[in-house]
Amino acid sequence: MHVLTLTPSWPTDSDDAEGCVVSEPLDWLAKSGVRNTVLATRPIYRRSPQIGGPRVPGEWICYLSLPGRLGIPIEGAFLFARIVARLRELHRAERIDLVHAHGQFPCGHAALLLKSELNIPYIVSVYGLDDLSIEASGHVAKWRRRILQRVYAESCRVVCTSEYVREQVLERMGRGFRTSVVYTGIDPELFSPPVEPAEETATVMSAGNLRVIEDHDVLIRATAVLIREEPAVSIEIIGEGPERPRLQKLTEKIGLAAQVRFVGRKSRRQIAAAMKRCTLFVLPSRAEEAGCLHMEAMACGKAVIGCRGQGIAEIIQHGTNGFLVGPGNEKELALAMGMLLREPERRRSLGAAARDSVVERLTVAQQADNLRRIYKESVA
Repeated sequence: MHVLTLTPSWPTDSDDAEGCVVSEPLDWLAKSGVRNTVLATRPIYRRSPQIGGPRVPGEWICYLSLPGRLGIPIEGAFLFARIVARLRELHRAERIDLVHAHGQFPCGHAALLLKSELNIPYIVSVYGLDDLSIEASGHVAKWRRRILQRVYAESCRVVCTSEYVREQVLERMGRGFRTSVVYTGIDPELFSPPVEPAEETATVMSAGNLRVIEDHDVLIRATAVLIREEPAVSIEIIGEGPERPRLQKLTEKIGLAAQVRFVGRKSRRQIAAAMKRCTLFVLPSRAEEAGCLHMEAMACGKAVIGCRGQGIAEIIQHGTNGFLVGPGNEKELALAMGMLLREPERRRSLGAAARDSVVERLTVAQQADNLRRIYKESVA
């Protein structure tokens, strides 16, 4: 089977975590006879970085687009125009059985147009809810919604990263299309329990894009409460984003500059190493559709804390393989962190159960198997 993968994100020399959820299953798919041609798409106003890392090679394709949300409804058409002649020749030489579009815009829209032009079926993966936002008014919003409805209706399958995402998709876009849930797979060898015991110092790790919805400020405020009883605790935050200056000012304002370290963006191996040496992992995001970072920490045998009502709540069973707290509830978060820091046996028990949860059903090999099944059904 030959699959064309259209994706807006792909690992690069400077950031091997970008698009890893797309790239990592492809090697496993290749072992089962699924060959991929990967086109990584990028608007012309953004520089194309140097691709690096994945065993399955990808190629950056730049397309014409307009900056901002105004360009969203038309960028799929521009991407289609950029690649259709090339794909027509590829389809003649090496038949393309299926297009897997990652994200609704621009890749899902381009896949819709490719189906019409070249009669190639497609599926579309939904990772978050940004493209489903229809609160904006006016002709552009209506235009965008009509395109999105067609992308879903004419796809063979809409693949969601969690039941949480699937329910949001169905609630906002109706039920006139077929959906499946495929959880993000974790590499259990890269993300594995430490060989040596963790450091005795209490280190709470967090990671992710430093955006408002990730609620790292809730973690910082919870630490201010926790530190009264656990003065030796330190926080390590991996990642970059627009919120970093504000978060750093917050730590200085409440007197935690010495306890909270912002270490910037790190490679996948550096993140795995940090997870292995930390005491516990906390990410109190209120918009966690999939919970990839939580699951990576779970694979490292660490107790993790996430938020109720999010996608990660489908993975974390409160009190069994991790803890769940209310979004934005810094006091509840401080209590949960304190409990786990003071009870090492409970922490280790949760970490062992967390590792088992990932190995049993959340590995990248299992993700690839689920995708292969959907591919075969879609082509049939």
